[in-house]
Amino acid sequence: MGNTNNRDWLARSQAAVWHPCTQMQHHTQPGSPAYLPLVPIARGEGPWLFDFDGQRYLDGISSWWTNVFGHANPRINAALKEQLETLEHVMLAGFTHQPVVELSERLSALTGGALGHAFYASDGASATEIALKMSFHYWRNVGRPEKAEFLCLAGSYHGETVGALAVTDVAIFKDAYAPLVRAATVIPSPDFRLAEDSETPADVARRAAAALESHLEQHGERIAALIVEPLVQGAAGMAMYDPEYLRLARQLCDHHEVHLICDEIAVGCGRTGTFFAHEQAVIDGKPIRPDLMCLSKGISGGYLPLSIVLSSDTIYGAFLDDSVARAFLHSHSYTGNPLACRAALATLDIFEQDDVIAANRLKARHIGDALAPLADHPQVRHLRQRGMIAAFDVATDDPHFSRKFYRAALDRAALIRPIGNTVYLMPPYIVGDDDIAHLARAAQGALEETLR
Repeated sequence: MGNTNNRDWLARSQAAVWHPCTQMQHHTQPGSPAYLPLVPIARGEGPWLFDFDGQRYLDGISSWWTNVFGHANPRINAALKEQLETLEHVMLAGFTHQPVVELSERLSALTGGALGHAFYASDGASATEIALKMSFHYWRNVGRPEKAEFLCLAGSYHGETVGALAVTDVAIFKDAYAPLVRAATVIPSPDFRLAEDSETPADVARRAAAALESHLEQHGERIAALIVEPLVQGAAGMAMYDPEYLRLARQLCDHHEVHLICDEIAVGCGRTGTFFAHEQAVIDGKPIRPDLMCLSKGISGGYLPLSIVLSSDTIYGAFLDDSVARAFLHSHSYTGNPLACRAALATLDIFEQDDVIAANRLKARHIGDALAPLADHPQVRHLRQRGMIAAFDVATDDPHFSRKFYRAALDRAALIRPIGNTVYLMPPYIVGDDDIAHLARAAQGALEETLR
C-alpha cells in the first residue's frame, strides 16, 4: 500500500478517522500537556503490539479489556480460518447454525443451566439495551406494566447508546445527551474506597445494600430491574466491592420481584478470579445467578464484535405467545455471526484446555507482588486488586495526569491508559513473569515522571 512508517499512517488517520472517546484536537498538539499521541499499530503478537517503525508496546489493558489470550493467537486464528471456509454469515431470523447453537449451549452450562437462553448482538452497549428492554417487556407481558423503572449504582457505566446511558452514572458520557435519556434512579455504590472509620469492605457493602432495601421498600412496585457491574465498576475508576453486596442484592430483588441484571461485559471471562464475577457471591453454598446477564469484550477473545444476553427460563417464557407483539423484537443484521461465535468457542476451548482460571490466580499473585511497592508511594491511594485487575489512585490536582501518564508509559514500551487519576492494569492472561515485571516497572517509572 506504499505506507511503511508511523508518520505516513498518522497523517492519513488524522485526516480520515474519527476516534472514539477522544477529543480529536488532543492528537494534533505535540508539546501540550493535553497531547494524546496517536499510535499506528502494524501487527500484534501475544501480549505485544508493534508499530510501523518497529517499536513495541506491552498491552497492559488488553486493548480496552477485550484481548484475553493475546494478539494473533494461533488457536483462535485456526478456528476462524476453518470457519471462513464453511459459513461466514447467515441471518439468525428464521435460520440457525452450528457455532451459535454450540456457543449458546456452552454458555448456559457455565451458569449451571440457570440462564438457558442466549440472545445475540455486537457490543456491550447493545447488550445493556437488550437486557433493559427484556426486563421492561417482561413486566408488560405478565400484566405488570407499572414496573418500568430501573436502578443503577453511583458511578456505574453500562454503555453510551441512548438506552445504555439511562443506567450510566458517569457525567462525561451522559451530560451532553441528558435531554435524550430517560434516566434511571442512582443508588449508593458499595465501592470500598467509601469506607468510614473502621468499616470493612463487607460493611460498606451492607451499608449500600441497606440503601437499596430502603428504596425498594418505598418504590419496588415500580422497579423493573437493578443493573450492576459485579465486583468492579470499571469507568468509576476500577471501584471494587465485596461480594456481600451481590448476595444481599439478589435476596432483595427476589423479595421485591425485581430483576437483577449483571453486566459482566468487562468483568466476566475470568477477569476477577472466577469465570463470571457474580459467582463469588454465594447463598446456601451455591453461587447466585442473575435474571439477565450481559457478556461481550473477552468472550470473543478480543477478535470480533460480539455480545450476548443470557436470560432465565422465566423471562424467556413470558415472550412465548401467538401474538408477534409479545415477542422480543430486537435485531441487527449480524446477530449471532458465525465467525464471531466461532471465535468465542475457540476462546472457551482455551479456558478449558489450559485451566485458565487456576493459572490466572497464580498470575494475579505475581501482579500483586510486583505492584506492592507502590503502596509506599506518598501519592498512591487504595492500591487494590480483584483477580487479574489491579488499580491504584493517585493524589494529584493535575488535570492532565492521565494523558501525561499514558505518554510516559508508552515511552517505556507499555500501553497503560489511566481512567482519570486511577491507574490500572488488566493484561492478557498469557503474560509471563517477565511481562508482569515490565508492566510494573513501566507503571512505577511513568508515575515518577508524571509527578515530577
